[in-house]
Amino acid sequence: MLQDPLFIIVGIACLIVLGILLTGVGGFAKGGDFNKKHANKIMRWRIYAQAIAIVLILIFVLVRRGG
Repeated sequence: MLQDPLFIIVGIACLIVLGILLTGVGGFAKGGDFNKKHANKIMRWRIYAQAIAIVLILIFVLVRRGG
């Protein structure tokens, strides 16, 4: 499965979502000017990245299932 390019793309997409989420949570925990300026934008990016990751996961499942 690790040689499957679609699986690797799905994994990378999930890691991108995780990175964005951790950046947002870290900014929220730190507070201050960074959080005020970027919190909404970062969480919007997370939602977009998460939607793309979900679509890729569904495509992966559909292709591997043979449908």
